[in-house]
Amino acid sequence: MTDIKELYSSRIANCIFNAFLCYTTIVLNTVTIHAIRKTSSLPKPLKTLLLCLAVSDLGVGLLVQPLYIAYLVMKLASNTENNPAFNTTFLGFWYAMNNLLSYASFFCVTALSVDRFLAIHLHLRYKELVTHKRVVAVVTSIWVISAFLSFLWLIVAFEWTSMNIKFFYAICASIEVACLITTAVLYCKIYLAVRHHAHHIRALQVRQETQNGEMENSSSLRKYAMSTFYVYLVFLVCYLPQNCLYFAFIISGTSITVDIFSLYSSTLVFLNSSLNPLIYCWKMKDVRHTVINILRKILSSQTEEK
Repeated sequence: MTDIKELYSSRIANCIFNAFLCYTTIVLNTVTIHAIRKTSSLPKPLKTLLLCLAVSDLGVGLLVQPLYIAYLVMKLASNTENNPAFNTTFLGFWYAMNNLLSYASFFCVTALSVDRFLAIHLHLRYKELVTHKRVVAVVTSIWVISAFLSFLWLIVAFEWTSMNIKFFYAICASIEVACLITTAVLYCKIYLAVRHHAHHIRALQVRQETQNGEMENSSSLRKYAMSTFYVYLVFLVCYLPQNCLYFAFIISGTSITVDIFSLYSSTLVFLNSSLNPLIYCWKMKDVRHTVINILRKILSSQTEEK
């Protein structure tokens, strides 16, 4: 009885959390998307990948969180399992939009790490190999693969058995863990490469102009690499509990404790969509300046109207 009350309280608490996060996610990502588009100093491949991630975050605020709030409210009512509206909301949230946008975010963060790894290791060949068209093709592939995985979730939902869901949870957990490990390895290599390059620059005994040019390029690469690393770090903190939940379900199955943990791990995943825009503004000076200019224009226009 105590566990049931705790589950009920957790659903109410998560309704409140997500109602607040829904608003911040929409506002912050809308401003961020506009700012990234207006920031001409960002490399085009990086800008495209950041826009992909920001769009998926905006989708969380516009679609996923409202559905999640509706899902929790309906779960607070009795006999919701026999309610067609409840089942539609449940499937629409868990097996469509949530999985589509979650996988898009996962693959975008991985693609960001690959992009920064190539930028540091390829040097002058980076612009030749990593073209805007190729990055757009990668982004398109990310959304197609995410939609395919989301569709598989729907198939599993209609063929709901304990073995089916556990098997698919295992596949999804494996994909996500593989992405997280790959990204971690790439950032370790990025760190080592940047440190080696910094030592190389300091050891150069050439003309001051050449040295300054290389140092400026190295500083720019390091700045963008560190910015995307913070995106990955926050992403890891927000998504790791959900991955632990997958393994908990595979091992022990469902229970009230697992359901409570699922509520908070889902909200933590949604929190990531509000934190990403703050990281862009904090770690990317160009984006921060653009956001400040946008806010100044909005405030000045409102002042003139008054």
